[in-house]
Amino acid sequence: MTDDLRQRRLEVIREHMDTEVTKEFDRTLATFNGHPHYEIMATGQVFDGDDEVMGYYRTTRTAFPDQRHDNVRYHVADDTVIVEFDLLGTNLGEFYGLPPTGKAFRVPIAAVFFFDGDRIVNERIYFDSASLVSQIGRSELLSLVGTGEL
Repeated sequence: MTDDLRQRRLEVIREHMDTEVTKEFDRTLATFNGHPHYEIMATGQVFDGDDEVMGYYRTTRTAFPDQRHDNVRYHVADDTVIVEFDLLGTNLGEFYGLPPTGKAFRVPIAAVFFFDGDRIVNERIYFDSASLVSQIGRSELLSLVGTGEL
């Protein structure tokens, strides 16, 4: 991989992550190769295409409108960039049909961004969903962890 391609990929990821925080989701979708795809490994959920990914953004930002990243670290490989970070947010909106608790969370994340050239083709996210639901005071959701429903 050339230094130029490496830099372009890192810039695309920064744009992707920054626009997720600012809720400029059209710009976030534009960081993909034309077909956004997310795999949430902790829950088994897959969001494929503009409509599903936009729905994922809207649902998560309704539940956690202040969702953001901290302690971001990048690891560049040939066809992927692995990004480690802490995801933070506060449950201020409905989450899986339950009213907000007002409680905050901080969970470590590993996101693997797969590339074709300098565009993202897939984002695969690893995190401890049990920790997140416990921190926001929704332990009743623990039974859904790993079922594909949470």
